[in-house]
Amino acid sequence: MGELIDKVKGNANEAIGKGKQELGKQTNDPKMADKGAAQEGKGKAQQFEGKVKGALGDDI
Repeated sequence: MGELIDKVKGNANEAIGKGKQELGKQTNDPKMADKGAAQEGKGKAQQFEGKVKGALGDDI
């Protein structure tokens, strides 16, 4: 079950991060764009973690 939760959280963080990046570009706010890029990276890491849990099992 942990893999599904990680994948969902990862998708959410990635989507929110992309939105923040776009908002930062639109408002010419580089700090917001950087925060969005960091959050998108976090989301990708969570998705990867979910894939690993799926491949190895939730016992890790």
